[in-house]
Amino acid sequence: MKTIYTSFDEAVNQIKDGSTIMVGGFGLVGIPENLLLALERSGTKDLTVISNNCGVDDWGLGLLLKNKQIKKMIGSYVGENKEFERQVLSGELEVELTPQGTLAEKIRAGGAGIPAFFTPAGVGTPLAEGKEVREFSGKDYMLEEALKADFSLVRAAVADKAGNLVYNKTARNFNPMIAAAGAVTIAEAESIVETGTIQPDQVHTPGIYVQALIQGDQEKRIERLTTS
Repeated sequence: MKTIYTSFDEAVNQIKDGSTIMVGGFGLVGIPENLLLALERSGTKDLTVISNNCGVDDWGLGLLLKNKQIKKMIGSYVGENKEFERQVLSGELEVELTPQGTLAEKIRAGGAGIPAFFTPAGVGTPLAEGKEVREFSGKDYMLEEALKADFSLVRAAVADKAGNLVYNKTARNFNPMIAAAGAVTIAEAESIVETGTIQPDQVHTPGIYVQALIQGDQEKRIERLTTS
């Protein structure tokens, strides 16, 4: 049995100023909307956030950005967020941009207990400055260190009371690897079912990686609506 919260505010209460958090999602798909809203209400500040991108101006991580709660952002994509752009250009926000595949592997390695790895992505560019470069089979690779977090916030379609998670289609995205890379992982799910309800071969994230659960509905906003 995992801790099952009934209040989103209580679920994020253990996240303190200066924490490093990972947040699942890609754009607005698969983001832990309710946990982020609760984190905005908490006012927790000086956060280092590791996520693919920073949402949009008025939703997801964009809410924390607008509220000046994020000190450093580690991600792969700036996206449509104008406040993100403004804070970077004004020097208010520290940003570490990483190729998307490299970011995914840095998070996956952190969850797997692998401290670092070599990748060809970024060799010969400013990204390689100050990093070790080695040759393998006649090709240069640079060293990238793994990423881990104090807290991981993820979103699942279904969770059971043992913490096993199932994601819905593309909402899986970064969530499984982020769930594994947090010292404490909090998962919000659309439904929480009895242990044993989810068939073993349907589990995307094993419960061993999850410390706490909370059930909640989502608005599931569309990042950019295009109509004909």
